[in-house]
Amino acid sequence: MTKHRSLALWRGTLDMLPLSLAVMPWGILFGSLAIQRGFSAWETQAISALVFGGAVQIVSIELLAQGTPLTAVLFSAFVISSRHFLYGLHLRERMASHPLRWRIGLGFLLTDELFALSGDRRAYRRHYRLWYALGAGGSFYLAWNLWTAIGIVGGATLPDLSQLGVEFAIAAIFIALVVPNLKDLASTTSVLVAAIVAVYLATTDSQIGLIIAASAGMAAGYAVQTLQGYRG
Repeated sequence: MTKHRSLALWRGTLDMLPLSLAVMPWGILFGSLAIQRGFSAWETQAISALVFGGAVQIVSIELLAQGTPLTAVLFSAFVISSRHFLYGLHLRERMASHPLRWRIGLGFLLTDELFALSGDRRAYRRHYRLWYALGAGGSFYLAWNLWTAIGIVGGATLPDLSQLGVEFAIAAIFIALVVPNLKDLASTTSVLVAAIVAVYLATTDSQIGLIIAASAGMAAGYAVQTLQGYRG
């Protein structure tokens, strides 16, 4: 591996480090919660290694522990993870020219956090940008699995962390990711509309509230952007 590749990997790791540390409560929550719901240590660690998605992991283990049919669990996982389809579409043009191994590898590592670091227009364009993304996404993956392992070890002795409100850590992360990107009226409108709709639908116990809120936000942002284009 060349010096430039090593530097790109290291830079990606360092840039992702604050987010890797910020999800520690979330990862420990998942690990301990799975053990307390009757999953074995190997099963719990395998879920983090293969699924790699905090929200869908926690929802899935809760549903499985309650005896929910597998089809319902899979549908819920699909709905919760559907935003990743939008991430993929957004980055498709930048990744299309790269080898399949890069597209599959970075596609697996494409979390909300890595997508937030992909906002730069140069992201993924050059070879060393790919290594930067690999360092960022790979280090986040290792950190997530480490926090899960810590939760597994403490699962038998820790209290039910879901009752302590530590899941707010993930909401704080999203706020920190989104706010710096609110640089124009369209994006600000999109976020505000999505937030209002999401909060309202949360009071109705809607199973697809996240999808509806995201769609409403995108539609509002697109409408504002279109109106600005006409006026320009």
